[in-house]
Amino acid sequence: MTDGFDFRPGAQIPLTGADGETGATQALASAAYRDSELTALVGVNDAAKVTAPRLSLFRPNLGEAFSRSVQVRMLGAARKELVQSFGVEPQTVVEHCLAANRLRQERDARLTGLMAGFGLLFLPGVLVWLGAFQLRSSLATLKSRGNKAGGLGAIVLAVAVAFTVLLAVRPPFHGFWSLYFRVLMIAPIIGWYWAKRICEASAKDLRARWAGLVAGTGVGAKIPEAVPRNPNETRAENLRKSLVKLSAEQNSNVVFYAGPRGILGMGSRWGSWHMAEELTPREGLAEINPFRSWDVVRAIHDKLRMIERGPLHTGGFPKPSIRHWVVVPTGEGVSKIVRPTGPEVETYSVKDFEIQRMCNDQQFGKGNRHYLGIQFVLWDGNLVITLMVTVTVLAQTLRVEVTGHALGPVDGLFTTAPAAKEKTVSKPVRFWETKTVSLPLIDTNEVVRLAARAPLTWFPPVLDYLGGSLKLPEPFGLRHTWADKPWKHRFMADDALRAATPVLRAVHAAAIQVMRENGVDVSHFTNRSLVLSGLVQGVEPRKADAYDA
Repeated sequence: MTDGFDFRPGAQIPLTGADGETGATQALASAAYRDSELTALVGVNDAAKVTAPRLSLFRPNLGEAFSRSVQVRMLGAARKELVQSFGVEPQTVVEHCLAANRLRQERDARLTGLMAGFGLLFLPGVLVWLGAFQLRSSLATLKSRGNKAGGLGAIVLAVAVAFTVLLAVRPPFHGFWSLYFRVLMIAPIIGWYWAKRICEASAKDLRARWAGLVAGTGVGAKIPEAVPRNPNETRAENLRKSLVKLSAEQNSNVVFYAGPRGILGMGSRWGSWHMAEELTPREGLAEINPFRSWDVVRAIHDKLRMIERGPLHTGGFPKPSIRHWVVVPTGEGVSKIVRPTGPEVETYSVKDFEIQRMCNDQQFGKGNRHYLGIQFVLWDGNLVITLMVTVTVLAQTLRVEVTGHALGPVDGLFTTAPAAKEKTVSKPVRFWETKTVSLPLIDTNEVVRLAARAPLTWFPPVLDYLGGSLKLPEPFGLRHTWADKPWKHRFMADDALRAATPVLRAVHAAAIQVMRENGVDVSHFTNRSLVLSGLVQGVEPRKADAYDA
């Protein structure tokens, strides 16, 4: 028995992985390995919320929070529907999140062993050190908010060091307990040194993967936990099925129109062109030969398939993706999307016969609508240009509408490479000269944070409660959530504007050809097409869905 999303016997055809999507995919995947502050993500999208930590010692960094949030949101058993990520392979990003989590779990397993050895045997000393670092972190937070608490953090550590020296020199007891209290505060320092070496080795590995993905030379993610070795490994089997579901949802032909936000995953509508004229018979004919909207759409589809071919050998369009879409209306501020269900839907996609019926009959009143879309994925997936075509016939008026949507590059946060840990200082003798000094890859505070979090990584809800977590914006999609506007990049803006004119002309030519073959007087349509062809050459991006241009 199957739920419709599992693999079928025989050769399998990948559902995703179009050419030119590697840049944006690897940029987003690099976030899983980053060690920067989590608050940077909030600056990219204000809808992303970070739960404040109850104990700052357990707070996650960007990579830890991003990996866990994406894994739960996209593979969780109770997850909501996802928005398609055009220009990105979401399964690859999720696989890197799983791989990053596995690398951290391997590190945390070793740190947990250290904490079990030093933490349980010398628990009072470990608690004193953790309390000192927690208090120091809290005072640093107060300082960042403008309070004068900066010097107190150094005093806290100085008191802890003085207490360590006092116990080592003058222990309060005799015999065995005298020796125990001598090393009570020193043993955690030895454990810290050992933990630092573990953390540095892990940080080098994670940063190498981060740098490789940003540079485009990163290796693929390895997730052996998603490959069941026997029928009893239900966890691996469920993970494998979740990845298959993710690919099926990415390949869905259903998209959602969220008002001024445009089509989720495709970007807001920046331009719209309409050709609407009356259907009248050609001179000498009593009436036109009846035809349907689907006949016009099919002709437009065939014409757009030839758009990459031109009379001159000057490059031109790359091979586009041409698909029939079912567009579902939804509100601008909705927290979730609901995909259509029923006998006409299979693996998140509406079947062809229902799409044809929708194109012919569902043009006015309630219900979903049919659109024919031509999509260009450019700049290694950082620019997604989509032009949507819809054909309606109401009374004697045939209307052909073309709308332009553009999704810009992923935010620059995801394309930054790891910076070297170093600082520039003055030379001790020649003070007018400077030199660059390398800093430790992992400082003391980071080692303490990772060691304190390690035992709790086996209990993620507890760790989220104490250290806070990242709440992703809804409706969530990997691509549009972190996308920037394409109009800030001159050449990306040019590509979006240039694509509209030839597509519009191809659509009009195909529609007029169908009408001419069926005895329609096309003179009005031809004149209107020429007017639009002139207007589109001078069009500038504007907020078409806001109706304020």
